[in-house]
Amino acid sequence: MALKRSEEIISESTESLSHSKAKEVFSSSSRAAKEKKVLTTFSIEPSFKAELEDLFDDMGLSWAAGIRFALKEFSKKYNN
Repeated sequence: MALKRSEEIISESTESLSHSKAKEVFSSSSRAAKEKKVLTTFSIEPSFKAELEDLFDDMGLSWAAGIRFALKEFSKKYNN
């Protein structure tokens, strides 16, 4: 005779763990501190983009991270 496994106890503990994790991840306090990103577009020549990609690659940055870095540095330099 096989024993029947109690699914209620297992599912309740799993739900409570996942429920608490979901609250933690989607809480408004953690999301309020993080600002949403804005998608922007611009046009540049393909040869200049290739030069920038090489430069960013040498710095260990992806295209998007390199652009963000360059914009932050530009903003620091020309803040006045």
